[in-house]
Amino acid sequence: MADYAEKFTLPNGHYLLSHSVGCLPKAAAQSLHTHYLQTWQQLGGDAWPTWLATIDAFCAELAVLLNAKPEELCPQANVSSAFTKYLQALPKPAEKNQILMHATAFPSLGFVAQSLADQGYEFTLIDTRLNPADLDVWAAHLNKRTVVTLITHVHSNTGVLSPVADISRLAQQYHSKVVVDVAQSVGVVPIDLMQWGVDCVLGSCVKWLCGGPGAGFMWLKSSSIAELMPVDVGWFSHEQPFEFDIRHFRYAKSAKRFWGGTPCVAPFATALGSLKTINAIGIDRIAKYNRHLRQVLYPAFKGLIDTELDLEHSGGTLCLGIKAQYVDSLKQLLQRKGCFVDQRGTVLRLSPHIYNNEAAMQVLAHDITQLA
Repeated sequence: MADYAEKFTLPNGHYLLSHSVGCLPKAAAQSLHTHYLQTWQQLGGDAWPTWLATIDAFCAELAVLLNAKPEELCPQANVSSAFTKYLQALPKPAEKNQILMHATAFPSLGFVAQSLADQGYEFTLIDTRLNPADLDVWAAHLNKRTVVTLITHVHSNTGVLSPVADISRLAQQYHSKVVVDVAQSVGVVPIDLMQWGVDCVLGSCVKWLCGGPGAGFMWLKSSSIAELMPVDVGWFSHEQPFEFDIRHFRYAKSAKRFWGGTPCVAPFATALGSLKTINAIGIDRIAKYNRHLRQVLYPAFKGLIDTELDLEHSGGTLCLGIKAQYVDSLKQLLQRKGCFVDQRGTVLRLSPHIYNNEAAMQVLAHDITQLA
């Protein structure tokens, strides 16, 4: 395995927080300077054509990663905002008004669904104790009133990997729109949107894509774009943004009808460099290396955890329920070793990426085995 760490600026220690914020690629810092700051400095207001071309380049790189078309992608500030815009763009609900998701979905998306109760939506959660990867669980909850099914591709607190295509087929039997949150998977789990058969995909670049906060995105199935009528619009939602006729609005024919007003540039200029780095390394190579490092680390925790993990059906993060008697000693060890990790409730989370050193992970694993 080539050493890809040199392509990133890394903090001292063992960085295992890629599920939260990915490390800065050197190309991302250069991209921000070249495509945003330098252009602004040299051209002032005349920088807009270059800035917009930069955002188009961002969409093109993302399309390569996801096996999509650039016109199916729209930049967004974050996943929650994009989900709100999507729900508000659907026809107003009547009897068919249920938004269904698993209770281990990211809470922010549940907040969005709850906030739309006054618009006629009913928010339904699948119980936390039920496996979100179990098709029978979804089959038991889907019904003719389900208008939107929200699937979390990889669950942030458990690492469970959902069988998106299979759940989507079930949901579409009830003519439900299928929305997928890929925030915890994109950049470490290969995604082929042409294989999923879903309506909308929401994600961001802050985690495994190493693109920083602010560079979110929305993907829409081409055949469904024309039927969606966003409420939160602006001049960049217009078919011709520079027409400047206040009396005449036409939705863009592409996913960019969801874009809104004057766009942010800096987050997408930064993330463009990150996407180029990830695409150059290759998502299959990243996924394989991540899986290998998880297999290096996981056995060291076997005596310390409450339940075993299924590494073949999980995302890039080790989500470990540590036994109470080992929590303090493990925390002290990880601090001494300079490990960047976090904890959600009783679950310790570690996420090895392409920039983590295998030999260092083996040493860390050896030291952890001494605790049990």
